[in-house]
Amino acid sequence: MRKINEIFYSLQGEGYYTGTPAVFIRFSGCNLRCTFCDTQHEEGTLMSDEEILEEVGKYPATTVILTGGEPSLWIDHEFVSQLHQAGKYVCIETNGTHTLPDNIDWVTCSPKQGGKLRITRMNEVKVVYEGQDVTVYEQLPAKHFFLQPCSNRNIAETVDCVMRHPEWRLSLQTHKLIDIR
Repeated sequence: MRKINEIFYSLQGEGYYTGTPAVFIRFSGCNLRCTFCDTQHEEGTLMSDEEILEEVGKYPATTVILTGGEPSLWIDHEFVSQLHQAGKYVCIETNGTHTLPDNIDWVTCSPKQGGKLRITRMNEVKVVYEGQDVTVYEQLPAKHFFLQPCSNRNIAETVDCVMRHPEWRLSLQTHKLIDIR
């Protein structure tokens, strides 16, 4: 059984796959307590893999995004394999503080200040910008680096940081800007 906060269909609003239709599996609970977290993720329903797959199968997208909370607390190799067997491309949004199954297709690491990274594979790094030194993240093994304003409040400062560090790209929470889930 896995503790699920919600499963829904929408467009990816952040990072590399912005604008892509996806089924989001939002897991409950997180091992960190970030002050800026915009997700109510403590509540949840225990669901079997079969129930999760049935719900995911109701939507036409091939992309599935495992998010949370912190999804690495709830997933394993077998669960990701079941999603693959259902024809899904599996992405995860993680804080990187727990190891991940090696069969995830796309890893978005959103490292948090004070969190010790335990993953070595990531496709993109997405940092919520609060004025911190972003160069400390540039050594991470990713091809894509995104800087995101904190809840779209500090856009000008984030744009300025990206302009000073052109290896980064701006990532806005477009789902909030266009008022979708």
